[in-house]
Amino acid sequence: MTLLRVTDLHGRYGQVEALAGISFEVAEGEIVALLGSNGAGKTTTLRTITGLHRARSGRVEFDGRDITRLDAHTVVAAGLGHVPEGRRVFPALTVAENLLLGGYLRRRDRAAVSARREEVYAMFPRLGERRGQLAGLLSGGEQQMLAIGRALMLRPRLLALDEPTMGLAPRTAQQVLQVVRDIRDQGATVLIVEQNAHQTLRLADRAYVLETGRIVLDGPAADLARDDRVKAAYLGGDPVIETG
Repeated sequence: MTLLRVTDLHGRYGQVEALAGISFEVAEGEIVALLGSNGAGKTTTLRTITGLHRARSGRVEFDGRDITRLDAHTVVAAGLGHVPEGRRVFPALTVAENLLLGGYLRRRDRAAVSARREEVYAMFPRLGERRGQLAGLLSGGEQQMLAIGRALMLRPRLLALDEPTMGLAPRTAQQVLQVVRDIRDQGATVLIVEQNAHQTLRLADRAYVLETGRIVLDGPAADLARDDRVKAAYLGGDPVIETG
């Protein structure tokens, strides 16, 4: 079943056309990757889908509902979580307080929020060990786990992740990607933006390649990993993908 459908989405930043009519789908239970170089439109796509950036035209449907013009908090409440690029935890708050903020929309059900926080600690034992520590004192990998855990507090049906391994050591990056796989195995759908094409194509079920706001390639991740154009552009060599 299609959980997310994006149709002919256009968007601008000032006078720059960041999205030039992209269309794609994410089925329930999949891990789908958006690949592309810096400036290709990947982050803009996630921000537009999750209500942080207003689309110029086009349509975003989530579970059959048009969410194109909804505010970000309404999109989150509908079951679409977002872990932004750069983690953006609250450094002056503890790990536990950051997680509580992730469950803010369900704050009236304190027992449910508290129970969910314990589930996040079980998923990320390091966070449980550091629950009283200020988030700003965590390592980069721990902050990324906290950002993901915070987004999981509302049990999203789809989790959008923007560059979750950026700036992390290779071993830590591998651990984060394993967490992404675990999240899918526990029932969530994942849409991931990543610069590391090698690891992402091994992780994902399907992938879309963006260039200058357009989707230029798509297909099963294993097939794209063998595609000469993807190899040249993202797995070593000079970019050869055409955008015309």
